[in-house]
Amino acid sequence: MGDGLLELGVIADDLTGGMMVASLLEREGVRCPLVTSTEGLAGLVVIGRKIRLLPAAQAVADARRSAEALLAKGTKRIFYKYSALFMSTEQGNIGPVSEALMELTGAESVLFCPAWRGVTVYLGRLFVNDRMLHESGASRDPATPMTNSNLQEVLQSQSKVRVGLLPHRVLRDAKPAAEAFIARGVRDGMRFFVVDAVAGEDVDRIAELAMDSPLSTGADQLPIHLARHWRQGRDKAAPSAFLPPAPGYQAVLSGSCSGNTNRQLRAFEQRHPLFRIDLLQAADDANVLDTIADWAADKLEQGPVGIATTTDHDGVQRAQSVLGRQGSAHMAEDLLGRVTVRLHDLGVRKFVVAGGETSGKVIDTLGIDRLRVSPFDDLGGGYCHAAGADPMSLVTKAGGAGEENFFDAALRRMQEADAAGKRG
Repeated sequence: MGDGLLELGVIADDLTGGMMVASLLEREGVRCPLVTSTEGLAGLVVIGRKIRLLPAAQAVADARRSAEALLAKGTKRIFYKYSALFMSTEQGNIGPVSEALMELTGAESVLFCPAWRGVTVYLGRLFVNDRMLHESGASRDPATPMTNSNLQEVLQSQSKVRVGLLPHRVLRDAKPAAEAFIARGVRDGMRFFVVDAVAGEDVDRIAELAMDSPLSTGADQLPIHLARHWRQGRDKAAPSAFLPPAPGYQAVLSGSCSGNTNRQLRAFEQRHPLFRIDLLQAADDANVLDTIADWAADKLEQGPVGIATTTDHDGVQRAQSVLGRQGSAHMAEDLLGRVTVRLHDLGVRKFVVAGGETSGKVIDTLGIDRLRVSPFDDLGGGYCHAAGADPMSLVTKAGGAGEENFFDAALRRMQEADAAGKRG
């Protein structure tokens, strides 16, 4: 990949997911910028799109355009990246997108493995640490509540093709045995296979099975193992903690309502000013953007500010009872997008953004179509930089990611990058 050979093209269903994969591949020695469109694909391997919450037909059309562009560049294999928690609805989009990519690439079968840190799959059931998926916080997600831990059933509800299971006992056998098991399933009419994975070596075995397939799918861990197989014997470049500077003010934008983001915002609020947007009040306030901009303008010279639609479970329920599930999500995203414009006008050039959909909205609003991504480290893969006449740096994160001090750590990294740029 770093040699100009597109071994793998990654299509991510949200921007934070795409950035995570790009950062992990950077850590493996693969030069891997993230782009948000199919223009100018030379030398890249990750396309980050916002298709997780689109209607299924739109998500399929979007993913197909990305895949066609990658294949036109000679990409050997496509990896469809989705959430480690399999975040989706009964209508899609993991199943419909995978069916479209299977048809486009000519894959005979497709493996599904969302294993990642703390996320395992056994007998087709997804576990988050020691809890099943339906017992975790994902069951209360405002947009894609995951109330079924059986990934076979979840995927089958979205898919026209039959969904099978490659169980752990078969995966841990010799590779020919797993290949024969899949081949028998295909003869019986199965095209999709959820794969058990309870340890890192299981994901490595899945990578071996997927090496020769034109299409594979999963979360963040599988591309690491694919890259390691391809890069055996090659030297790795020394990673750098800093990206280029982005002189300007700093702001935190948060649309995630996860428990972890709520904790992180409370910690941030102890040291910095935070404007909490109440969606129900904002719906009746035509001047809410002016109010936020005036509030921020008075404070940015003193240091970072935060603006959030983040609320707890009860707050989410109240907003959804009036605005509806999709209505409240779209309103929060739209508000934070318009807030981004105001903050940029005020001179903010360093953004920390919580939430996959929010991150996508912020990056789209800023008109960014290509990002240099830092190798994965304690910021969880979200540190990136947009070069050009108006340079900007961002640290994005999925809702449940990061330690309690994440926001301050992210802001400090970008501040240190500015200082290193001046010294350089």
